[in-house]
Formats: sequence, structure tokens, C-alpha cells
Amino acid sequence: MGGFFGIASKKDCMLDVFFGVDYHSHLGTRRGGMAAWDREIGLQRKIHNIENAPFRTKFEHIFEEMKGTSAIGCISDSDPQPLLIRSSLGTYAVCMTGVINNADELIDRYLSFSGGHFDAMTGGAINATELLAALINQKSDFTEGIRFAQKSIEGTASILILKDDGAIIAARDRVGRLPVQIGRNEDGYAVSFESFAYQKTGYEDVCELGPGEIVELRPDGMKRLNAPGEKKKVCAFLWSYYGYPTSTYEGVNVEAMRYRNGAILAENDAMKPEHIDYVGGVPDSGTPHAIGYANRSGRPFARAFIKYTPTWARSFMPANQADRNKIAKMKQIPVNELIRGKDLLFVDDSIVRGTQLRETVEFLYENGAKSVHMRSACPPIMYGCKYLNFSRATDDMELIARRVIMELEGPEGFDHLEEYSDGNTERGKKLREAICEKFHFASLDFQSLEGVIKAIGIDPCNLCTYCWNGKE
Repeated sequence: MGGFFGIASKKDCMLDVFFGVDYHSHLGTRRGGMAAWDREIGLQRKIHNIENAPFRTKFEHIFEEMKGTSAIGCISDSDPQPLLIRSSLGTYAVCMTGVINNADELIDRYLSFSGGHFDAMTGGAINATELLAALINQKSDFTEGIRFAQKSIEGTASILILKDDGAIIAARDRVGRLPVQIGRNEDGYAVSFESFAYQKTGYEDVCELGPGEIVELRPDGMKRLNAPGEKKKVCAFLWSYYGYPTSTYEGVNVEAMRYRNGAILAENDAMKPEHIDYVGGVPDSGTPHAIGYANRSGRPFARAFIKYTPTWARSFMPANQADRNKIAKMKQIPVNELIRGKDLLFVDDSIVRGTQLRETVEFLYENGAKSVHMRSACPPIMYGCKYLNFSRATDDMELIARRVIMELEGPEGFDHLEEYSDGNTERGKKLREAICEKFHFASLDFQSLEGVIKAIGIDPCNLCTYCWNGKE
């Protein structure tokens, strides 16, 4: 995934931008970067690899190396950024969140009509942010360039640009899959993926940009460069999984949504196990869903195991699956008194590949659990996301639901994905039974799509639910 943060201020803003970017560390662990503008120095830029150390550690000396009254920064789970670009539009720093799925096509098109070139990374890959900048530079101003780039890109691109006069241009992606939020204090304006990042540094909410909206931020004001579009498709997974608990998107808080979601899951649980000693979450993002489930079901909530997170990176981040599995296992510390001889029900935020969940269940049985029931806080994931890069799934057959359907019915089963998603149908029951057998669950159920939408509480027409139902 990834996130960005920026400030245009009358005063030096490096400390606030440092903290603002750091508050996006839950969205990625590969690269961190900052760019700043100072009236005397001009544009400056630093990028660090943060795979083995957090952003805060790698950038703790940034105040000795850079200064500025305007600055942007990002946490990236993909390519290094922000980049410094010199073009006909001037010199500027740029970063993005999202993904470009048609990069090869765009590179060929750019190279063929411009005679240009790109800086190739290891293996010949092209930095997606450099490609984005090349598209922006095809037009005579930033607004038209951003609109052209977003129209050309298959995927998603929310963009921050720091100009060589200190102004910041912020653009939300065309259909608003990702948030871009604006804050203000007496000295200037802030822009952020996560609103709490600027709230913690003393800025108050101004607005959340609409789909495709572009604004320019200066210390003395905000100017709209492109009006928001009508079509909105906010990623529903923001609330279910990767949004931070204190975050609010489209007026809906993440933690509150997860409590509601867990309660709805408990109300509609078709299995309703007769005896459960404790309800728990698969931490961290499954925990609030589990609290909602426990509160509504009347079963006590308990943390039967704790994830040791002070030194371990988030388990979904390493590129190698074996490393992800090892990290996930090493982080799990049991509370034996809450496991041994107990019937346990766990709520996970989602079941994607299932590899780590299998190891979690084995870990619980190894520590004496009598039975382990599993609930997913979202429907079966049937489609790999083609709009964002929060999941590393590159093939739909990496998804556990798809693999089980293939085993049950072969390719013909993919014509009945809606039935398999529904636990009330025969196909839906078989899917759940087969996954239970694979992972040694005592029982399994999934939240319904209707339940997730109800928990979010905004118009379903404004939500992207592609990963669950394949509808754009």
C-alpha cells in the first residue's frame, strides 16, 4: 500500500512532516522518503530503505540534513519516492499512492512518441512514480498533466507534488478509492492519507477531497484546480483491514465500523457454536471485529495469544512467503491459561491465502486448545485487487477460496462464485466445510457482503467491493 503527508507553512515544518509521515508506517515497510522546499536552498530530497529499521530510526537526523517551510513525505511498499523531477513544468518533487497496472504499455507509448528514456532499476523495472511524472509532463500545466496521467493509468494514483516555489498540489485518484484529507492551522495547510496524522500535529479538519479533485496548498490558502467527479468507489477494505483504528474516511471511523461489523457477524452467525469459552481476534486488525462479536453474542472476550510487535515488522510485508510465515509464527506468544482445554472462537479481518492462519490454528492446538472456531470479518475473497497494491496476490489462484473451489468443482465452479460466497447455499456450505478440513477449524463462517456494507454505513454505490464480488 503506502501513504503520504505534506505541509505548506509559514514556518519550518520539518518536525511536523517527520511525525506525519511516520504515522503512515502501518501502510508499508519498504521505502520512506521526504522532500522539502526552502526559500534559500530550494528543493531537497532523502529516501531510505526501511525494511530493517522503521522510518523514525532512518530519518532521525533529517533535521540536520534538510530544512523547509514546505515538505512532503511518504511511506512506500513499492518503489523509492518521492522523486525530484526537472521538466518543462519546472523542478518538483512527486510521490503517489496506488498502482499502475499498464506500466509496460505506457512506457512503450512514451518512449515511442517522445524519444525519451527512463532510469531502469535492478532487473530493468521502471519506478512507477517516474512513469507518473513522465505522463504529467506531457501537458503544459500540472492540472492537465495530472488529469492526463490519471486517465491514462489503469489502476489508481493519488498524487502529491511539491513545486519549486513551495506550493503543494494534492490530487485524489479519479474515483476516490483512497483518501486524501486536508487540515489547517494558523500557519498553513496539511494534506494526508490519514487525518489523525495532521490532527496530532495541531491541524484541524478542513475537508476530504472528492474523486479526482485537485487542490493547490499554500500557507495563505487552498485553491481548487479541478472539481471533484461524481463517480466514487472508496475501497471497502479501508475499514475492514488496512485503515488505522483512529482513522475516519467519508465520515466513518474505522474502529467503530469494526465493532459494528463484529456485532452483525454475531447476529447472523449460522453456526452459533453452543459452547465457547472465549472470543478473540487474530491481532491486530481482527481484534475490534472480535470485540463487536463478543459484545453482541454475550461470550467473554479474551486475548489468548499476543503478537510481539515492538521489534517484528507487520507479517504481510516481507516479499518472501516463507519469511512472512516465519515472522507470523515468531510474533505469537501464547497465554496458556486462556488456551489449554478451552473452546475458542477467533475473528480474523479476512482470509486471503490462509497460510498464516493455518499456522495460527496449529499453534493454538499445540498449546492445548480444545477446539478452534474461525470467523472472517469479510466475505470470501474471490478476486485479487487490480486497483491497489495492498495485497501481494498476483494470481487469483493464490486465494484460498479459489483454490478450494477448483478442488471441489474444477474451472466450472468459477461460474458460481456468488453461490460459493453465500453460506446458505449448498456450494457455500461445501466451501466452508472444505476450508475447515484443510485448516482444522471446528467451524467457519464469513461475514456477508451486505453485513460489511451495513457496518460501513455509506451508500453501497460509493464503495468498491471488487475483491469480494468482482463488480467494478
